[in-house]
Amino acid sequence: MRRLLNTLFILNEEAYLALENENVIVKKDDDILGKVPLLTLENIFYFGYKGVSPSLIGECAKRNIGLCFLSGHGKFLARVCGMNPGNVLLRKKQYLLSEDYAESCRLASNFILGKIFNARTVIERMKRDHPLSIDQNKFMSASDDLKFLIRKTRQVDDKEKLLGIEGNAASLYFSLLDDLILVDKSNFNFSTRQRRPPIGRVNALLSFAYTILAHDCASALESVGLDAYVGFLHSDRPGRPSLALDLMEELRAIYADRFILTLINNRIMKPSDFDIKENGVTLLNDKGRKLFFNHWQEKKREVITHPFLEEKIAWGLVPYAQALLLARFIRGDIEEYPAFLWK
Repeated sequence: MRRLLNTLFILNEEAYLALENENVIVKKDDDILGKVPLLTLENIFYFGYKGVSPSLIGECAKRNIGLCFLSGHGKFLARVCGMNPGNVLLRKKQYLLSEDYAESCRLASNFILGKIFNARTVIERMKRDHPLSIDQNKFMSASDDLKFLIRKTRQVDDKEKLLGIEGNAASLYFSLLDDLILVDKSNFNFSTRQRRPPIGRVNALLSFAYTILAHDCASALESVGLDAYVGFLHSDRPGRPSLALDLMEELRAIYADRFILTLINNRIMKPSDFDIKENGVTLLNDKGRKLFFNHWQEKKREVITHPFLEEKIAWGLVPYAQALLLARFIRGDIEEYPAFLWK
């Protein structure tokens, strides 16, 4: 199993990144703010505007270190990809499967099944851990409905119907998200998912976490030789990493959403960690991003037992493990892609 390396987050918008003797040098004007060996890194998230030296970009591409450029408020701008290390035959099979409607639906159903299953797990855990803080009947009804949709997913071989099931499940799940927030409801409340742009602090956290998770999934897919831009559930669109979005569907609720709920319910994130514009657009500020990333890194280091592999791995390696299993399925080494089903 791959070793979990570090992720470097550059939050200072005036920082410039350069390469020096196989180290990332972080500069601000003539001052050196930090030095990090490339050997220890697997990803760099850059929130600045001064730029990155061409030599560092080239070395990151050569070493398959993910280099992601984001705006100061976390909007995705670009990602540097190196040479795809996988077997060209694997990618050719991926392209053929993506054009095969039946096989594409088969994989899409697994991604959706994982998404609904894990959304239901979040609800079941809330029922178990906080029985006096929620409406038990409301949660039980939603859990039963999601269980029905899981069974229905297995019976459908039409992508449009699958997307309809996914939409119904997402609506059910998000209808309970506000109930999952147990503290400071005046500042952290949720009514509906608003993405572009995010409105409200909870939507800001969701959008930010999904951006980071999508990058991690894309990096994991490319590390095993797959094309992150050719998906099975999400349709192909120029510039969109469709397969990365496919893969992250099963991880949204159990990984990103639970992480965000922990930040809120444990009072780690505070209203002062956000900037709210006059039109209601809400974004994490510098302090909020730094707090988010500190705890995100801690989350990635937590060790779990993978439900299919039955091996102990860090949460941060889950996207890589799923990408590896997907590659094995596409090669024909296993009969079915096992979605990540967390209990």
